[in-house]
Amino acid sequence: MTSPLRFTGVWCPSITPMDSEGGIDFDGLAQHLARLTEARIDVILLMGSIGEFASLSLEERITLIRKARAMSPLAMVANVSSTCFSDVLLMAKEARQAGYDAVMVLPPYYYGQTAGQVLSYFRHVGERLEGKWFAYNFPARTGCDITPDIAATLAAEFPHFAGIKDTVDCQSHTRSIILATQDIRPDFAVLSGYDEYFIPNLMAGGAGVISGLNNVMPELFVKAREAWQQGDQHALTHAQRDIGRYMAIYAIGDDFVTTIKTVVSRKFGYCTPTSRNAGSALSPEQVQQVDRQFGIR
Repeated sequence: MTSPLRFTGVWCPSITPMDSEGGIDFDGLAQHLARLTEARIDVILLMGSIGEFASLSLEERITLIRKARAMSPLAMVANVSSTCFSDVLLMAKEARQAGYDAVMVLPPYYYGQTAGQVLSYFRHVGERLEGKWFAYNFPARTGCDITPDIAATLAAEFPHFAGIKDTVDCQSHTRSIILATQDIRPDFAVLSGYDEYFIPNLMAGGAGVISGLNNVMPELFVKAREAWQQGDQHALTHAQRDIGRYMAIYAIGDDFVTTIKTVVSRKFGYCTPTSRNAGSALSPEQVQQVDRQFGIR
């Protein structure tokens, strides 16, 4: 049950630790990435949705790209998505120079692109970027969908198009991308963007998961990865149940970024719960709920 793919397994879309004023806490980030490295995950994704890329300035994002690469020996991918394409190219160049293994790109957001526009945009990406790149499909945030047909077309045209993060709360959508691309590109990595679809995605032929819960409990997903590799169905069943139980974290608070940061802050102590999402701090009752959920005392 092992895979020859390079970008398989357990990815963590890292939080971006901040101080109480909302400034980036690089010491906290170093400690966070060290903990992820020790847990033996496979890939760190910098500045994903949970990393608050959309509320970071271009200068902050470039600084993060430059500094974070030295904080872990793990494979690392930088999300360089922007509504300004020249910024995408600039960040991708910085990531390549800093030694990142790949970059990740969302389709244009705000305007709600048609299927033809999405395909045209990623062809532009594929023609301009050097090195490996991933597409990031998040229709709930972008207003458009990278369909299985679009993914397959791009996979056939661009060898450096390494894979896709499919953040769609519907396993059949991700499975359809797997089926559309597997015969064209056996090396193409289809990753679920939802924690609880990790094991179902592997069973469907996918490459792994990019999971926000890995900021809190990467060990659970690493155990699931090892159970999959060993063919241990009993351990896989228990892992799936545990992942499903901890998914309740996403229903606590007004946004999952602040909630995940609150858990990390209270459980490990090296960062604050501060995010740049206004009005998102957890109430005392919600903090108690977090503590009960994750056994924090």
